[in-house]
Amino acid sequence: MGDAGEGLIDAEDRFQQWVADREQQKQRTGTAAADPLKERRLASLRLARAELAGQQSVTTSEIRRKQIEQALAEIDHQLAAL
Repeated sequence: MGDAGEGLIDAEDRFQQWVADREQQKQRTGTAAADPLKERRLASLRLARAELAGQQSVTTSEIRRKQIEQALAEIDHQLAAL
């Protein structure tokens, strides 16, 4: 029984640390931190773009190269929208 309680306490401690870190970041920058969902979306798009660019550099199929170019254009469009 003690193990479950320790897990809850650990989770609460991590949450309190996260809140404190956010407050410190607000004080340092004078503004709230960027939207975490938006940051996650940007990171995901950047990672996808890097992966596709790597594939594009090694592919020999012209059809696949065109598919990758279209996918890169779509990712660039989404990045610009954010």
